[in-house]
Amino acid sequence: MRQLISRAMCQSDDLVVEFDYCDAEGAKTHRVVSPIRFLGRDRFLALCLSREEPRQFYLDRCQNVRLGMAADILMPVAMAG
Repeated sequence: MRQLISRAMCQSDDLVVEFDYCDAEGAKTHRVVSPIRFLGRDRFLALCLSREEPRQFYLDRCQNVRLGMAADILMPVAMAG
């Protein structure tokens, strides 16, 4: 997972990261983000393309992580959840 996020950081003009996220209250959402940097070993900072704001995400709350093509994403991205 960290490798995919790192790749998207290095290729931020071309790649985004998509994943299912479970927040602290247990609410599940699908996120599309442009990662900015890691914040320690357990989380990362990213521009959430749904909310159009920077957000931090805990790695252990991310599931089904995959890369997507930035050119295929329209902002804002509708958040499913």
